[in-house]
Amino acid sequence: MMNRHSVFSVLQNVIDQTQTDLLCFSRVEELQRISDIRAEINQKSLELELLRLEQETADIAHPLHLSRKCQALQAMNSHLEALLREKRTLRQRLAQPLCQENLPIEASYHRFAAELLPLAVNFIEKLEIYVGTIQSIPRIQDSVNNMDNALARMESLEADMEELTERILTWREQQKATFQINSESNSSSINAQISYLSIENLHS
Repeated sequence: MMNRHSVFSVLQNVIDQTQTDLLCFSRVEELQRISDIRAEINQKSLELELLRLEQETADIAHPLHLSRKCQALQAMNSHLEALLREKRTLRQRLAQPLCQENLPIEASYHRFAAELLPLAVNFIEKLEIYVGTIQSIPRIQDSVNNMDNALARMESLEADMEELTERILTWREQQKATFQINSESNSSSINAQISYLSIENLHS
């Protein structure tokens, strides 16, 4: 009985171990299957991305794109032809004033209209200046920077000019002193020669 019990026990252990091994193998197979599915999904995603990129960057020579561009060019050409045909009419319409020459103004507003008219004329005359001023606002900082750079350069040039002026004055003083020394030495030499000649004349 003991041997039979031990045999059953060994068989049970073998069966349990086999089931465990089978369970492990099934897990490995599931993991391998999941890995294969992920690889296939990645491959399909890459193919889909390539197809999308190919669709977005389709050849411009494709008949569909060429037909669309041709239709757009034909529409633009028709519009330009219509403008050329109506050129005279457009010129006449542009030459006409946007309002009537005589505006119907009630009598009670004549005084205000008379006061407003010079202001409107003055504003229209200076409108270009106002527009130029407004357009130059974004460039004010650049102008200020340019002025600062020019001022710094001017100060540097002024310092160089002062240094050069001092050098010129120093050189002038040196030349003046040298000339004075040479003049004094020449005068002394001339006086000595005159004295020597006078002495010789006395001896003779």
